[in-house]
Amino acid sequence: MIDMNDLQSQVKQARDEIALHIHLASMEIREDWDELESRWKDFRARAEIDQTAQGIGSAAGRLGSELLAGYQRLRDALKS
Repeated sequence: MIDMNDLQSQVKQARDEIALHIHLASMEIREDWDELESRWKDFRARAEIDQTAQGIGSAAGRLGSELLAGYQRLRDALKS
């Protein structure tokens, strides 16, 4: 089972790192950022619900993993 607190912490850290650099990014990166920000809000809401509902937790876990991968992709793009 996914530790939702750990996953949420990882996603938040990746998000915070990118937020510092996003203002210098290309339009394509900014569009990706906007999409991830929308999904971040959804993830946070689902993560809170996870504390009371197992099934929703697995959905939130998948969303969190997708967000983490998306933020990592943006971080890599910003480094190049």
